Amino acid sequence: MKGLLLAGGHGTRLRPLTFTGNKHLLPIANKPILFYGLENLARAGIREVGIILGPIKEGIVEAVGDGARFGLKVTYIHQPEPLGIAHAILIAEDFLRGEPFVVYLGDNLLKKGIGSFVKLFEEKQSDCVIGVTPTKEPQRFGVVEMENGRVVRLVEKPKQPRSNLALVGVYVFNDSVFEACRRIRPSWRGELEITDAIQTLIDMKKRVDVNFVEGWWKDTGKPEDLLEANQLVLQELEPCTKGSVEEGVVVTGNVVIGEGTVVRKESTIRGPVVIGRDCEIGPNVYIGPYTSIGDRTRIVGAEIENSIIMNDVVIECNRRIVDSIIGNHTTIIEHEKNRPRGFKFILGERTFASI
Repeated sequence: MKGLLLAGGHGTRLRPLTFTGNKHLLPIANKPILFYGLENLARAGIREVGIILGPIKEGIVEAVGDGARFGLKVTYIHQPEPLGIAHAILIAEDFLRGEPFVVYLGDNLLKKGIGSFVKLFEEKQSDCVIGVTPTKEPQRFGVVEMENGRVVRLVEKPKQPRSNLALVGVYVFNDSVFEACRRIRPSWRGELEITDAIQTLIDMKKRVDVNFVEGWWKDTGKPEDLLEANQLVLQELEPCTKGSVEEGVVVTGNVVIGEGTVVRKESTIRGPVVIGRDCEIGPNVYIGPYTSIGDRTRIVGAEIENSIIMNDVVIECNRRIVDSIIGNHTTIIEHEKNRPRGFKFILGERTFASI
């Protein structure tokens, strides 16, 4: 069995974070989202993976390489424009044909991985296995309608959903899906929708089985999704200290402190928190629960909670920062206290600031 991991798209809902890079490289608990998908594919016994690269592909080849670090052999497949999951399957046909394969959307996280998908596909001798889970916002996803335990209809992002069962971004197919993808036409979004392709499989009397996903699942399409995913992953954190903690620092809960990092006096860290390599934290810093801090970051005087701080960031201010995502090479400083109080912003398109 092979894997097809989709890492294309423009990432418009995550701007301005994605103006300078691919959304699949944004970190969750200090690890790129894409890496979770590659690890799940490897744990399911898959050894050959094709990665679909879209128009924003900077950094992915450099980060993943040939896949050996994940126990995989990786092939890169270019999709010039994001024309849909079914379109991605068609352009990868030469790589995939002849073996069953898993399609994995690279911005999805699943607590328990994808082993259950592969197991069900093999046990039922399916033509297709889809994953579903109840959701409060089915209109954001492909929606599955079932009767008597069978799939009868799939609709992509319906305005008035008739079911709360959302398609999880993992699918298992055999070669019959190629014919189904060729039969469909672009949707109103201009894409070849995977829901239409699976509906076509049903109409072709192919066997489509459903895997009800256990544990949490997260589609990281929006900034608030990134923060929630960060929380979910940090809940599983195993404490580990490789850096140095000065006398008088208070550390509670599950905390990871990377090699070369120094936590200075009069600071408090309340887990779950992960801090990367070669950071300087403190003095007089409070790092609260559900915060991840990337490598080579310096924080002085601030309070930070439920936030994602990326690499090479400098924060020097006596302010409280919450529910925030701060990109690489960002600097946040406080003006001299004797100046009139004010705020200065240089904000990219689609930025939201709450002060």
